[in-house]
Amino acid sequence: MGKKLNIGGQAVIEGLMIRSPKYNVIGIRKNKKIILKKEKIKPRKSKFYKLPIVRGFYNLVDMLVLGMRSLMWSADQQLDEDEKISKKEMTFSMIFAIVFGLGLFLALPYFLTNLIGFFEETKPLLFNLVDGIIRIGIFFLYIVVISLMKDVKVLFQYHGAEHKAIHCYEHNKKLDLKNIKKFKTLHPRCGTAFIMIVLVVAILTFSVITPIILNIFPGLLKIGAFPRRAILFLIRISLLPLIAGLSYEFLKFSAKYEHRPIMKILVYPGLLMQKITTKEPNKKQIEVAMAVVKKILKLEKVKS
Repeated sequence: MGKKLNIGGQAVIEGLMIRSPKYNVIGIRKNKKIILKKEKIKPRKSKFYKLPIVRGFYNLVDMLVLGMRSLMWSADQQLDEDEKISKKEMTFSMIFAIVFGLGLFLALPYFLTNLIGFFEETKPLLFNLVDGIIRIGIFFLYIVVISLMKDVKVLFQYHGAEHKAIHCYEHNKKLDLKNIKKFKTLHPRCGTAFIMIVLVVAILTFSVITPIILNIFPGLLKIGAFPRRAILFLIRISLLPLIAGLSYEFLKFSAKYEHRPIMKILVYPGLLMQKITTKEPNKKQIEVAMAVVKKILKLEKVKS
């Protein structure tokens, strides 16, 4: 097949965003027209950002910022001029989303696991296994609940259109409606698959790090339960960059060997979750995805 350009993105309001090594393109449908917006990505010159694990964390931060900015821009296009979202509102929305995510997917499982009667200080492996299962359960329930919303269903259709268009390019097929329709909405490098990897890697990382911390600082066991667990929880937050980096490396590795039987088993949970987060798109949604992919390939001077 030859080496293909590494592209990926996300769904936005009435459209999608796709990023390549040098460019970012957002495409939305508005008033029966497809509107495209391009941005040139400033490359990081330091080799530090290309180191294994480090690159994963910084790529995640980049995608979060870029994704939120793209989402806000797409929302702006559907609003009247006096309803436009300000930078202050955008910053507040991003901070709220991060705090909400930490609370729902990190703090709540931690609190519930302690409430059930499992304690990290005495049985870290069992505690983190239960904590991880609760976290995965909350994430699954969250995805199922939001998938019932009308606007989110449309978002998931654009997510499916994005995957189909990328699959079409990666399989050396001409980017047209007929070819794109043939491909599946599931993709092994999807952000949903990445989140599932993060959830599993977090269980392993927390299970290993907690005993090490308690051995290095045995004094933690002598302080009160509340301050001790508060400290251990803050340590969890500090480990998120490491978890993100490790998860990114596994995602790249799994994409490289995606046809191996063992790798198919390991990535299956992420693909299974995509059955919820991607929906079959309609013709107009595929047209937007096709326009965005064609535009980014043109900017990168790659034949489509």
